Amino acid sequence: MSTAPEITELEAQEARLALPHFTYDDAWVLGSLLVGLARERRAPVAIDIRRGGQQLFHCALPGSSADNDAWIDRKRRVVERYGESSFLVGARFRAKGTTFEQSSRLDPDRFAAHGGSFPIVVEGAGVIGSVTVSGLPQAEDHAMVVEALGRLLDGFGG
Repeated sequence: MSTAPEITELEAQEARLALPHFTYDDAWVLGSLLVGLARERRAPVAIDIRRGGQQLFHCALPGSSADNDAWIDRKRRVVERYGESSFLVGARFRAKGTTFEQSSRLDPDRFAAHGGSFPIVVEGAGVIGSVTVSGLPQAEDHAMVVEALGRLLDGFGG
């Protein structure tokens, strides 16, 4: 992805990617989809899927490091706090002529509004977790998650 998506496109992605359910098996399928995409692209990423406070899936691929796990935690905290993708949160601050780091009043060592963490939304329940990728430029981390969620939703027949 060469250019960052617009706010309206990011909002539309979140609306479109609401799931009918999200089980432990669904987490495995989503994580496996992400691992497959990353391996096809030789992407040096770490992948994390959480529901509530429980980590349901984690995988670190060759070329990733513990630093990617730290980025996952920072991006995930943004999703947990704002209920929106970390990329969308960062885009909203940039649209106001500032940055998340300058204006959020949150510790940048604990929160990062960079692309790659996406809310897991279940229809009728709202945000129940997050899926996060770290290791590529932020737009690519975000795009990989969106692609995998789209494939998961297609598998549900939606």
